[in-house]
Amino acid sequence: MVDKINVSIGQDPQSCTLIGVLDIYGFESFKSNSFEQFCINFTNEKLQQHFNQHVFRMQQDIYNKEEIDWSYIEFVDNKDILDLIEKKPGGIIALLDEACMFPKSTADTFTQKLYQTFKNNKRFIKPKLARSDFIISHYAGEVHYQSDQFLDKNKDYIVPEHQDLLSASKCSFVAGLFPPLREDATKSSKFSSIGSRFKLQLQQLMETLNSTQPHYIRCVKPNNLLQPAVFENVNIIHQLRCGVST
Repeated sequence: MVDKINVSIGQDPQSCTLIGVLDIYGFESFKSNSFEQFCINFTNEKLQQHFNQHVFRMQQDIYNKEEIDWSYIEFVDNKDILDLIEKKPGGIIALLDEACMFPKSTADTFTQKLYQTFKNNKRFIKPKLARSDFIISHYAGEVHYQSDQFLDKNKDYIVPEHQDLLSASKCSFVAGLFPPLREDATKSSKFSSIGSRFKLQLQQLMETLNSTQPHYIRCVKPNNLLQPAVFENVNIIHQLRCGVST
Protein backbone atom coordinates (compact mmCIF):
# COMPACT_ATOMS: atom_id res chain seq x y z
CA MET A 1 0.00 0.00 0.00
CA VAL A 2 2.82 2.39 0.91
CA ASP A 3 4.63 1.58 -2.36
CA LYS A 4 1.48 2.24 -4.39
CA ILE A 5 0.93 5.59 -2.64
CA ASN A 6 4.51 6.62 -3.30
CA VAL A 7 4.18 5.70 -6.97
CA SER A 8 0.90 7.61 -7.23
CA ILE A 9 2.44 10.81 -5.83
CA GLY A 10 5.25 10.67 -8.36
CA GLN A 11 7.87 8.85 -6.33
CA ASP A 12 11.09 8.09 -8.19
CA PRO A 13 14.74 7.43 -7.19
CA GLN A 14 15.57 11.16 -7.39
CA SER A 15 12.44 12.41 -5.62
CA CYS A 16 12.58 13.80 -2.09
CA THR A 17 8.84 13.28 -1.50
CA LEU A 18 7.61 10.07 0.03
CA ILE A 19 5.26 8.63 2.61
CA GLY A 20 6.33 6.04 5.14
CA VAL A 21 4.70 4.07 7.96
CA LEU A 22 6.62 3.03 11.08
CA ASP A 23 4.87 0.43 13.23
CA ILE A 24 6.87 -1.08 16.08
CA TYR A 25 6.30 -3.05 19.25
CA GLY A 26 5.22 -0.86 22.13
CA PHE A 27 7.07 -0.60 25.41
CA GLU A 28 7.48 -4.09 26.93
CA SER A 29 7.75 -5.18 30.54
CA PHE A 30 7.06 -8.86 31.17
CA LYS A 31 7.73 -11.27 34.01
CA SER A 32 10.92 -12.24 32.15
CA ASN A 33 12.71 -9.61 30.03
CA SER A 34 15.71 -10.55 27.90
CA PHE A 35 17.78 -8.97 25.12
CA GLU A 36 14.76 -8.65 22.80
CA GLN A 37 12.86 -6.50 25.32
CA PHE A 38 16.01 -4.47 25.92
CA CYS A 39 16.27 -3.63 22.18
CA ILE A 40 12.53 -2.93 21.85
CA ASN A 41 12.54 -0.59 24.85
CA PHE A 42 15.70 1.11 23.55
CA THR A 43 13.79 1.84 20.32
CA ASN A 44 10.84 3.18 22.29
CA GLU A 45 13.18 5.49 24.22
CA LYS A 46 14.53 6.85 20.91
CA LEU A 47 11.04 7.42 19.53
CA GLN A 48 9.93 9.02 22.80
CA GLN A 49 12.82 11.49 22.51
CA HIS A 50 11.78 12.21 18.91
CA PHE A 51 8.17 12.67 20.05
CA ASN A 52 9.24 15.09 22.79
CA GLN A 53 11.44 17.01 20.37
CA HIS A 54 8.69 17.54 17.80
CA VAL A 55 5.52 17.72 19.86
CA PHE A 56 6.74 19.70 22.86
CA ARG A 57 10.04 21.50 22.34
CA MET A 58 9.62 22.57 18.69
CA GLN A 59 5.97 23.57 19.06
CA GLN A 60 6.73 25.61 22.17
CA ASP A 61 9.60 27.32 20.34
CA ILE A 62 7.13 28.28 17.61
CA TYR A 63 4.72 29.66 20.23
CA ASN A 64 7.50 31.79 21.67
CA LYS A 65 8.52 33.17 18.27
CA GLU A 66 4.92 34.01 17.38
CA GLU A 67 4.33 35.49 20.86
CA ILE A 68 1.33 33.27 21.50
CA ASP A 69 -0.10 33.35 25.01
CA TRP A 70 0.25 29.81 26.36
CA SER A 71 1.17 27.83 29.47
CA TYR A 72 4.51 26.01 29.48
CA ILE A 73 4.17 22.22 29.36
CA GLU A 74 6.59 20.29 31.53
CA PHE A 75 8.03 17.11 30.00
CA VAL A 76 10.75 14.69 31.02
CA ASP A 77 13.90 14.59 28.88
CA ASN A 78 15.00 10.96 28.59
CA LYS A 79 18.51 11.73 27.26
CA ASP A 80 20.04 10.29 30.44
CA ILE A 81 18.40 6.90 29.73
CA LEU A 82 19.70 6.90 26.14
CA ASP A 83 23.18 7.79 27.37
CA LEU A 84 22.99 4.87 29.81
CA ILE A 85 22.17 2.49 26.96
CA GLU A 86 24.11 3.73 23.94
CA LYS A 87 26.83 6.15 25.01
CA LYS A 88 30.38 5.31 23.96
CA PRO A 89 32.53 4.00 25.45
CA GLY A 90 30.67 3.39 28.70
CA GLY A 91 27.06 2.56 27.75
CA ILE A 92 25.39 -0.82 28.28
CA ILE A 93 25.66 -1.81 24.59
CA ALA A 94 29.38 -0.92 24.51
CA LEU A 95 30.02 -2.90 27.69
CA LEU A 96 28.03 -5.84 26.29
CA ASP A 97 30.14 -5.83 23.11
CA GLU A 98 33.28 -5.67 25.22
CA ALA A 99 32.14 -8.68 27.24
CA CYS A 100 31.34 -10.63 24.05
CA MET A 101 34.93 -10.21 22.81
CA PHE A 102 36.34 -12.01 25.86
CA PRO A 103 35.84 -15.82 25.81
CA LYS A 104 35.76 -16.10 29.60
CA SER A 105 32.97 -13.54 30.03
CA THR A 106 29.71 -14.71 31.59
CA ALA A 107 26.39 -13.12 32.46
CA ASP A 108 27.68 -12.69 36.01
CA THR A 109 30.89 -10.91 35.01
CA PHE A 110 28.94 -8.72 32.57
CA THR A 111 26.38 -7.60 35.15
CA GLN A 112 29.09 -7.10 37.78
CA LYS A 113 30.70 -4.67 35.34
CA LEU A 114 27.35 -2.91 34.97
CA TYR A 115 26.91 -2.70 38.74
CA GLN A 116 30.36 -1.15 39.11
CA THR A 117 29.99 1.29 36.19
CA PHE A 118 26.48 2.55 36.95
CA LYS A 119 26.39 2.37 40.75
CA ASN A 120 25.69 6.13 40.93
CA ASN A 121 23.32 6.28 37.95
CA LYS A 122 19.75 6.98 39.08
CA ARG A 123 18.35 5.21 36.00
CA PHE A 124 20.17 1.95 36.76
CA ILE A 125 19.13 -0.23 39.71
CA LYS A 126 20.79 -3.32 41.13
CA PRO A 127 18.14 -5.79 42.32
CA LYS A 128 18.51 -7.34 45.74
CA LEU A 129 19.68 -10.97 45.82
CA ALA A 130 20.42 -11.06 42.07
CA ARG A 131 23.75 -11.83 40.39
CA SER A 132 22.90 -11.44 36.70
CA ASP A 133 19.83 -9.16 36.70
CA PHE A 134 19.52 -5.41 36.42
CA ILE A 135 16.74 -2.82 36.33
CA ILE A 136 16.48 0.22 34.07
CA SER A 137 14.14 3.04 35.03
CA HIS A 138 12.67 3.78 31.60
CA TYR A 139 10.41 6.73 30.79
CA ALA A 140 7.43 4.36 31.03
CA GLY A 141 8.53 2.64 34.21
CA GLU A 142 11.08 0.22 35.65
CA VAL A 143 11.92 -2.97 33.72
CA HIS A 144 13.68 -5.92 35.36
CA TYR A 145 16.06 -7.55 32.84
CA GLN A 146 17.55 -11.03 33.10
CA SER A 147 20.96 -10.94 31.37
CA ASP A 148 21.70 -14.68 31.37
CA GLN A 149 21.28 -14.85 27.55
CA PHE A 150 22.44 -11.33 26.63
CA LEU A 151 25.93 -12.40 25.52
CA ASP A 152 24.78 -15.33 23.37
CA LYS A 153 22.03 -13.32 21.69
CA ASN A 154 24.35 -10.38 21.07
CA LYS A 155 26.77 -12.69 19.21
CA ASP A 156 24.06 -14.46 17.20
CA TYR A 157 24.52 -12.42 14.02
CA ILE A 158 24.24 -13.50 10.38
CA VAL A 159 27.39 -14.85 8.75
CA PRO A 160 28.72 -12.20 6.29
CA GLU A 161 28.64 -14.67 3.40
CA HIS A 162 24.96 -15.40 4.13
CA GLN A 163 24.28 -11.66 4.35
CA ASP A 164 25.87 -11.11 0.90
CA LEU A 165 23.95 -14.03 -0.58
CA LEU A 166 20.58 -12.79 0.66
CA SER A 167 21.36 -9.18 -0.30
CA ALA A 168 21.97 -10.36 -3.88
CA SER A 169 18.64 -12.19 -4.10
CA LYS A 170 16.63 -11.65 -7.28
CA CYS A 171 13.56 -11.30 -5.09
CA SER A 172 13.42 -7.61 -4.22
CA PHE A 173 11.54 -8.33 -0.99
CA VAL A 174 14.26 -10.66 0.32
CA ALA A 175 17.08 -8.35 -0.81
CA GLY A 176 15.37 -5.45 0.95
CA LEU A 177 15.39 -7.34 4.25
CA PHE A 178 19.19 -7.61 4.16
CA PRO A 179 20.59 -4.23 3.08
CA PRO A 180 24.39 -3.89 2.97
CA LEU A 181 25.99 -2.41 6.08
CA ARG A 182 27.59 1.01 6.09
CA GLU A 183 31.30 0.94 5.34
CA ASP A 184 32.12 2.92 8.49
CA ALA A 185 30.37 0.25 10.58
CA THR A 186 32.37 -2.62 9.07
CA LYS A 187 35.71 -0.78 9.32
CA SER A 188 35.29 0.43 12.88
CA SER A 189 35.56 -3.00 14.45
CA LYS A 190 36.17 -6.60 13.37
CA PHE A 191 33.52 -7.70 15.86
CA SER A 192 30.02 -6.91 14.64
CA SER A 193 27.39 -7.60 17.28
CA ILE A 194 23.61 -7.63 17.11
CA GLY A 195 23.48 -4.73 19.58
CA SER A 196 25.85 -2.51 17.58
CA ARG A 197 24.07 -3.32 14.29
CA PHE A 198 20.71 -2.64 15.91
CA LYS A 199 22.01 0.68 17.23
CA LEU A 200 23.29 1.62 13.75
CA GLN A 201 19.98 0.72 12.08
CA LEU A 202 18.12 2.72 14.72
CA GLN A 203 20.40 5.68 14.03
CA GLN A 204 19.58 5.43 10.31
CA LEU A 205 15.87 5.28 11.15
CA MET A 206 16.11 8.40 13.30
CA GLU A 207 17.95 10.24 10.52
CA THR A 208 15.05 9.42 8.20
CA LEU A 209 12.45 10.48 10.77
CA ASN A 210 14.27 13.73 11.49
CA SER A 211 14.06 14.64 7.80
CA THR A 212 10.27 14.16 7.66
CA GLN A 213 7.12 15.79 8.97
CA PRO A 214 5.90 13.20 11.49
CA HIS A 215 2.33 12.41 12.51
CA TYR A 216 1.82 10.24 15.58
CA ILE A 217 -0.83 7.67 16.44
CA ARG A 218 -0.71 6.50 20.06
CA CYS A 219 -2.18 3.06 20.68
CA VAL A 220 -3.43 2.22 24.17
CA LYS A 221 -3.56 -1.35 25.48
CA PRO A 222 -6.92 -1.55 27.31
CA ASN A 223 -5.94 -4.47 29.56
CA ASN A 224 -3.07 -6.81 30.36
CA LEU A 225 -5.23 -9.91 29.84
CA LEU A 226 -5.45 -9.29 26.07
CA GLN A 227 -9.22 -9.77 26.21
CA PRO A 228 -11.89 -7.80 24.30
CA ALA A 229 -14.21 -5.28 25.99
CA VAL A 230 -12.11 -5.16 29.19
CA PHE A 231 -10.84 -1.71 30.14
CA GLU A 232 -8.48 -1.22 33.07
CA ASN A 233 -8.66 2.48 33.92
CA VAL A 234 -5.48 2.50 36.00
CA ASN A 235 -3.55 0.80 33.19
CA ILE A 236 -4.88 3.20 30.55
CA ILE A 237 -4.19 6.32 32.65
CA HIS A 238 -0.60 5.14 33.24
CA GLN A 239 -0.05 4.67 29.48
CA LEU A 240 -1.46 8.12 28.71
CA ARG A 241 0.81 9.70 31.31
CA CYS A 242 3.85 7.89 29.94
CA GLY A 243 2.89 8.85 26.41
CA VAL A 244 3.36 12.54 27.12
CA SER A 245 6.21 12.01 29.62
CA THR A 246 4.71 14.20 32.31
